[in-house]
Amino acid sequence: MTQIPQSLESAIAQAHTATLTALESGFNRLQVELIIPEIALKGQELAFAFAQLFSDYGAGLKVFFPDTGAAALAKREWGETAFQVSDLGSSRSPVENKVSDTDEFYLVISPSAVEVAQVEKLCNLAGDRPVILIIPQLEDISVVGIGYAARQLRERFLSTLESSYYYRPLDEAVVIRTFPGLWQVWRELEGNQFELITEVPQKPLGEALDRILMGNQEEEETSVKSASLGLFATMKNFLKALNN
Repeated sequence: MTQIPQSLESAIAQAHTATLTALESGFNRLQVELIIPEIALKGQELAFAFAQLFSDYGAGLKVFFPDTGAAALAKREWGETAFQVSDLGSSRSPVENKVSDTDEFYLVISPSAVEVAQVEKLCNLAGDRPVILIIPQLEDISVVGIGYAARQLRERFLSTLESSYYYRPLDEAVVIRTFPGLWQVWRELEGNQFELITEVPQKPLGEALDRILMGNQEEEETSVKSASLGLFATMKNFLKALNN
């Protein structure tokens, strides 16, 4: 049974295990989603943590940041590394110029909807080589829109991404998924306990999530279980990690 992480470090460990399992299962377009306030501010630290986890690739590992400024800052902070650090390119230096035949593995750090075109190109150029998106924000409605073009984007590209790990704390609930498991929705109880409300095959969002939390979901519920960590304790630990 999936355990609710008590810290950012434990979430990273869960994400690493789930991502390795997904890779071994043949998935090579993955995303690690931590839907936590201000998590993007920790993009550089998360990037280094995940790069270390995949350090066996050496120079075959390439870490992409959204822009040249973020990539330059990471290079300065990290110093010399066995892996490569780059950016997703620009009109003057497109992402096509950033990909090499010697690359074996790609990490893309905190890409937003602004960079979705470059990320899609990177995935196409990568072929069978793994591409893992770390804390992506690719479905920002204010950027990609809600019309035909946005629907095409979702059908063509976003729908091809598999969430190897997903963690989203809400006011009185948590949504979590670790590959290859189902999407779990937990509700907070009194006494720092969690109740597993249901497990569903698709990411619960919007009205579907509201129905689950209100106890009106149409699908048959699984058995109820408890976890010993309250939501507020979870958020406290995460926010403490973000501020360190």
